[in-house]
Amino acid sequence: MVIGIAGGTGSGKTTVATNIMQRLDLDSVTILEQDAYYYDLTDLAPAQRERCNFDHPDSIEVRLFVEHIRALKAGQEIERPVYDFTVHARTTDTVPTIPRDVVIVEGILLFHFPEARAQLDIKIFVDTPSDIRLLRRITRDIHERGRTLESVTQQYLETVRPMHEEFVEPSKRHADVIIPEGGYNDIAIDMIASRIRLLRGVAM
Repeated sequence: MVIGIAGGTGSGKTTVATNIMQRLDLDSVTILEQDAYYYDLTDLAPAQRERCNFDHPDSIEVRLFVEHIRALKAGQEIERPVYDFTVHARTTDTVPTIPRDVVIVEGILLFHFPEARAQLDIKIFVDTPSDIRLLRRITRDIHERGRTLESVTQQYLETVRPMHEEFVEPSKRHADVIIPEGGYNDIAIDMIASRIRLLRGVAM
């Protein structure tokens, strides 16, 4: 079973995925993140990389992303790429990723791509107010990705917000379930975990 989790940057997608995992058998879940599939920008100068729009669908290597979802769904192991956000490039490393009973795929643009949506058995959209998402983005990018407050703010105004309005928010209509208030909506997550158990037909 493949569960898709989408939503804006900082909405709490990873928290939702983690909380679902905690309600299931941890050994039965694999998580695949869209963020690993940004195109490698090694050939560009650092200044050019900084100017790229990482919130546009064209920034994602969709073919490989969907190929890996299909492989996991078919019970095949993949070599997931590793992306270094501090330099906007893929590393030479890959991560062996094995299929399990449940595969959770998450990403801001996941529901935008029809070929990706076609692989998903359940589609969840995490709907969080924009001010909360912005604060989370600032905290993450400064502490985890080595950005400055000025660069995070500029990127948010120039690409993150407009791309969210153009691509991410409209993709919400494809969701089977919309979770309001981020990843700490216990009632919604309990219902989703119960639904997964029911569809799997086993007591996980």
